[in-house]
Amino acid sequence: MASVASAAGPASAPYCGITWGSRDKTANPSTSPRLVNVRAGRHDCFDRLVLDVRGGNVTGYWVRYVATMTEDASGRVVPLRGGAKLSITAQAPAYDAAGRATYRVANRAELVNVAGFRTFRQVAWAGSFEGTTSVGLGVRARLPFRVFTLPGRLVVDVAHLW
Repeated sequence: MASVASAAGPASAPYCGITWGSRDKTANPSTSPRLVNVRAGRHDCFDRLVLDVRGGNVTGYWVRYVATMTEDASGRVVPLRGGAKLSITAQAPAYDAAGRATYRVANRAELVNVAGFRTFRQVAWAGSFEGTTSVGLGVRARLPFRVFTLPGRLVVDVAHLW
């Protein structure tokens, strides 16, 4: 008796072994370091956004796809280029206990130059209010992402493909 191939075909391996998914990622806060820098980098399988902090490690964050990115407190829309928008909020204000800025925003619409990146289209400031800082990340499409912390930083990786 001849074998019959599955209608679905063979299962394919995930792109670059990525199994992250595109659902919300969160962690409950317990410390409040200060934001001091935002930077981005390109890798073979993903683009990376890093929020650098000083005075502890980021233990609280909320990262999710949103229909519209808005500024903290004011609710004003933050325009973002790309087919999808990631809202990134870290329990890390961009000011110290005296209210002095620990991260200075030179251009609210372009925190990091991501020209030439495969996935990232724009990184924009969305504010720092009540102990948290928010950044909008415009990406090419709703793609899998992961979030993790390293000493002194919050890392968001967005895959190039599904």
